[in-house]
Amino acid sequence: MSHPTDATDTRLGSANTQREYEVRRQDLPLSCPGPDQKLWNSHPRVYLPIEKTGTAICPYCSASYRLVD
Repeated sequence: MSHPTDATDTRLGSANTQREYEVRRQDLPLSCPGPDQKLWNSHPRVYLPIEKTGTAICPYCSASYRLVD
């Protein structure tokens, strides 16, 4: 049985490989790395406030998030 964060799980993308992400309101609350990314090779999960300004930057990896709706 595999765990969602296993390195062999090909359903998930590698964490922190992109620098810009588009987020929809249905995806909130926003966290980096996201739920569709592997955590084993990444920084700790951090929740980012994006609702008020429409943008957020991760303090760990500098990934940029933009709210699109």
